[in-house]
Amino acid sequence: MSSPVPPPPPAEITYSGQYSVNPLGEAGFRSLCAQLPAVLARITAMAWKIDRRAVLLLLGCQLATGVAAAVLLAATAKAMAPILGTGAVSDRLRDALPALVVVACASATTRTSVAVARYAERRITPRLTTAMDTALVEAVCRVEAAAYAMDGFSDRQEAAEMGVTRTHVMVMDAQRFMSALIRMVTAGAVVTVLNPLMLPLLLLAVAPAGIGAILTARVDYEIHYANIADRNVRGMTRWWATTPKYGDEVRANGMTGYLLYWYRALSERVDKRTLAAAPRTLRIALLSSLAGSIFLAATWGMLAWLAVTGRIAPAIAATAVVAVQTTLAALSQLVMEGAAVFHTSLYLGDMQTFFDNAAERAPKRGSSAIHAPVAEIRLDEVTYQYPGKDKPAVDGISLTLRRGEILAVVGVNGSGKSTLTRLITGIYLADKGQVSWNGTDIARADPATVWNCTGLVSQIFAQWPLRARENVTLGQPRSHDDHQVWDAVEAVGMRESIEDLPAGLDTLLAREIFGGTELSGGQWQRLACSRALYRRPPLLILDEPTSQMDPHGEHGIFEKIKAVSGDRITIVVTHRLENTRIADHIIVMEQGRITEHGTYGDLVHADGTFADLLRLSQDR
Repeated sequence: MSSPVPPPPPAEITYSGQYSVNPLGEAGFRSLCAQLPAVLARITAMAWKIDRRAVLLLLGCQLATGVAAAVLLAATAKAMAPILGTGAVSDRLRDALPALVVVACASATTRTSVAVARYAERRITPRLTTAMDTALVEAVCRVEAAAYAMDGFSDRQEAAEMGVTRTHVMVMDAQRFMSALIRMVTAGAVVTVLNPLMLPLLLLAVAPAGIGAILTARVDYEIHYANIADRNVRGMTRWWATTPKYGDEVRANGMTGYLLYWYRALSERVDKRTLAAAPRTLRIALLSSLAGSIFLAATWGMLAWLAVTGRIAPAIAATAVVAVQTTLAALSQLVMEGAAVFHTSLYLGDMQTFFDNAAERAPKRGSSAIHAPVAEIRLDEVTYQYPGKDKPAVDGISLTLRRGEILAVVGVNGSGKSTLTRLITGIYLADKGQVSWNGTDIARADPATVWNCTGLVSQIFAQWPLRARENVTLGQPRSHDDHQVWDAVEAVGMRESIEDLPAGLDTLLAREIFGGTELSGGQWQRLACSRALYRRPPLLILDEPTSQMDPHGEHGIFEKIKAVSGDRITIVVTHRLENTRIADHIIVMEQGRITEHGTYGDLVHADGTFADLLRLSQDR
């Protein structure tokens, strides 16, 4: 018995063009650091839109913290003079008491400011994260449908998702950075007064840590950038492998082992890149720590020399110790939070780039409005080619659709049928030629007005985790009662099935959620048809609307389509050619072109492609 063939590893994904270049690859260290002010301004502007009072409260707390730090050092200097002076201990403590009270008040002010700042931050962060997450969803929903076919679109979306994730911590990082900056300035001013050489030494002591943190952030982002595609594929693999809807296929076809191998291989590839960068980050950390330690030792050595040689008084020396410690802590926090802000800026840049590109691809076609009724839709030499493809999916099609007529579109898979419906509805815009509704070119029309006149049942339809009612109305209720909902449900033969659900129209159609239930494939397809009929659209398009239904249900759907076709344009895309008997006109598509056009009777006797396909379907 031969040994089983080992499964192939996941494909290596390499990019060309603009997405093959890491955006940090050409950026220098100075230019990266120069981004910090712009990033802070941007974070502030984003937070300002969410909660102005909370932003003002944050800024007030930061100023209060800085002032408290300055007062604390000044009061410490005043307290140290009597404490380290001569005389009775009680007298020295009494003399120092006013300054010590000020020290206690300054410390309390600092702690209170920190607590209030956290409160303000928690007011902003959840809403800001939600706003960015919603903006990303909106950008994807409003982008031109053609963008989905662009190379790298999904991976750019994955990178933007990381930016949304980072918004959860960016306000905290920014406010801590600003707080540390203010405390550093106030404490640094005191240190400079004590001796002008001490502050440069302190800066040199923490500068290596800052440089190391930023270089480490750069390495982390390089790994993130290299792993985007593999993480994206891994996420999709995880969803398809674990969603209950496809559990039967995974188990019955013995796919579990291979999917686990694939998932593990992708994870190991991601981990391999991460581990390969570990030596680089270790070298950065060791060198920055060594350099920082040398300059820090020099700082303390200078302070000790000043005190031992009598160049500063003991009280001033004690104050200097506190000032150095405060400045050093503020500098260290400033460096680390600055690196965190810088790190965040990389992902925010990805998110903003995606938003900008999505905005460029959002429908901006014109302001002309399409209104019901739609009497005529005309296609004049329409051509459309998908990005990266060699041949057009639709090639030079001319067609006229009139109200009250049913058009059937047939052809083999890949002949351009679904693409044609997308062009008719304006989901795609023609590369050449024109699609006009009532004489208006939809490329110059407001797409919302076009889609308000459209009802579409696509081959791949959504099974929304909503109640049965919302699966019909989908957020577009037309009355305060359910009369019209029941009409649409009954039209597709689903009334009895809905009534048998535990809560009728209020039943949640999601088995994965507690209290939810599931429909069969055919029932879901009927519900999708009811959704389109409920809209009562001037243009109704049904793309393989009965592929999962039994013959009885299929017959009922097509009878209903015929019954409601009088006041609208109806397009039916189907492989079951017997169903095209209801159509007033039939077109046969091959390789993006219309090769036959006529009635059912005409095409049956024409001995062409339609007749061949019909014979094959009857022989099955």
